[in-house]
Amino acid sequence: MNMRLNKEKYRIYCEKCSDIPIFSQAWWMDAVCGEHNWDVLLVEKNGEIIASMPYYMRKKYGLKIITQPKLTQTNGIWIKYPSSQKYVKKISYEREIISNIIKQLEQLKFDYFCQNFYYKFTNWLPFYWKSYNQTTRYTYRIYDLSDLQKIWNSFNDNVRNKIRKAEKILTVKEDDLTIEEFFEINSMTFTRQGIEIPYSLEFLKRLHSACKQHNACKILYAVDDKQQIHAAIYLVWDNSTTYYLMAGENPELRKSGANNLLIWHAIRHASNVSEAFDFEGSMIETVEEFVRSFGGIQTLYFQIYKMSRRMQMLYHGRELLKSIIGAK
Repeated sequence: MNMRLNKEKYRIYCEKCSDIPIFSQAWWMDAVCGEHNWDVLLVEKNGEIIASMPYYMRKKYGLKIITQPKLTQTNGIWIKYPSSQKYVKKISYEREIISNIIKQLEQLKFDYFCQNFYYKFTNWLPFYWKSYNQTTRYTYRIYDLSDLQKIWNSFNDNVRNKIRKAEKILTVKEDDLTIEEFFEINSMTFTRQGIEIPYSLEFLKRLHSACKQHNACKILYAVDDKQQIHAAIYLVWDNSTTYYLMAGENPELRKSGANNLLIWHAIRHASNVSEAFDFEGSMIETVEEFVRSFGGIQTLYFQIYKMSRRMQMLYHGRELLKSIIGAK
């Protein structure tokens, strides 16, 4: 494998292929990983890329670790399918491509591999046959944004009531909030829960700069008549989907319903730039209950993982494993 050549080819391909999800785009990987901390596996046919799998690799304690970059919901394998392909041939086609990717992946000699795969990837059997493991994760998605009234009607009654209440006392603004100001209110949510924020301001500034350059982000925030910021959310998107990437709220002003109002505005914005809206989960019970109340469809996606033998030896040292892979 000529990984440097792969990456150059992939950059060029991403520029002309809008089907590749935003989280697997080369520019996104540059922003969340650093330009030199990621690479990509490719499958080509007749000189054309037909499949790809970008990955973030780091080393810790001499171990090679492949995991999800920060703020990156999924990566996994993207496949370009022939038009009008019969289902029986589709499965054979997938098996050939996925087996090729796995062969390349094994050549990296990783100690730990763990990636979340895009929800459209549904055939993990070739990984299973090679002793990988899988756990199912969930997000919620609104798939059709063409009828906003229908979406509004699908909201839980309590959500609609909170939005109506918030509309009387709050104004939604966009884009003139700096990334530093967003980071401040975003941090409040983690502080309230006693959790350390998992990314730095410098990281967020780099990502924000890349998203702005590609016209793929928007900050929405809600203020009262005293110009107090109640809550803010950060959206990113590609042609297919708008993602509810980050949010934050002032813990002293949580009862205003600002977050509900902002999500409604986010969905309305998404209808102008994407086909679907993704709430990005969550597997956390209280968060799942909140995002489910907006009427999205529960959608599963795979987390596929594997450990080397020496990594398995460390598995019983749970705290050491957590420090190595960043598990929570």
